[in-house]
Amino acid sequence: MVLIKAVGIYVVLIAFTRLAGLRSFSKMSSFDFAVTVAFGSLLASTVLAKEPPLAQAVVALAALFLIQYGVSQLRIRSSLVVEAVDNAPVLVMIGPDILTENMKSVQMTKDDLYAKLREANVTRMDQVRAVVVESTGDVSVLHADPEAPPIDSDILHGIRDKDAYLDSTPLG
Repeated sequence: MVLIKAVGIYVVLIAFTRLAGLRSFSKMSSFDFAVTVAFGSLLASTVLAKEPPLAQAVVALAALFLIQYGVSQLRIRSSLVVEAVDNAPVLVMIGPDILTENMKSVQMTKDDLYAKLREANVTRMDQVRAVVVESTGDVSVLHADPEAPPIDSDILHGIRDKDAYLDSTPLG
């Protein structure tokens, strides 16, 4: 029975993904991430447990796809929906300056930050232009040689409190 349910839910998942598109499993927003986790939970419980039956799991999967599609369409049309379902990206470093209060707000430690800098191949603090904790929780490290042109401010669009830091700190 496990094999039948696994094959059945796999086929349905592939079909729904082909209909809805790959964005169904993206991490573009915190809502997308939550739905992706819900997909995984539903698939695991369907395959490994006696309940829910396959038909019920297919209906639940369809509902999740429809909810995800509906919310993504609403996000395109309404900034209120974006504010309701998404976290705003947060600047945690501007140039070589660590923004301690912002790090606290996203519950990031200096050790976490340094690990992300190393992952991005930053070898000197003067290479750092900005570090952003994205709405998904991913960390973006923007870096370049100190002599390189400054970052285009449009790259930092939508980041919480960016203007307060951009006014006082050059990104070049």
